[in-house]
Amino acid sequence: MKRHAYTSHIRWTGNTGQGTASYRGYTRNWDVAVPGKPVISCSNDPMLGGDPALMNPEDLLLSALSACHMLWYLHLASDAGIVVTGYEDTPEGLGEVEANGAARFVSAVLRPEITVRPGADLARAEALHHEIHKVCFIARSVNFPVSIAARFTIDAA
Repeated sequence: MKRHAYTSHIRWTGNTGQGTASYRGYTRNWDVAVPGKPVISCSNDPMLGGDPALMNPEDLLLSALSACHMLWYLHLASDAGIVVTGYEDTPEGLGEVEANGAARFVSAVLRPEITVRPGADLARAEALHHEIHKVCFIARSVNFPVSIAARFTIDAA
């Protein structure tokens, strides 16, 4: 078995001068830094006092799930001889919060809109989505169901 190691540096940037002396006295902002890559400024979910203009952990998880699916889809489509000329997704995650404040994702729906060249086998193109969860790093790592609602268009160019 081949192993991969990943690293990241998370740094809280929300100390407004008093640290966590009071619950409302600090912000929920933080940075993600991965060596050699741009820093991503983030915050908490706005429901929990975060900055709505910044990415939050839930945004990042849903985006990672969608991106991993997309990358595997492009790979499998290429192997299958299906030429993809465009791919966009607007995924949606559904979360729940328990009475004690504990929260989790309970499901996600990926909604890729895929443009393919004329002559593509659309049945095969659709079937590829169902092979991805066997191999996608992120999809294999989450413990909630992920469904796919793909739409295909034929490239008019």
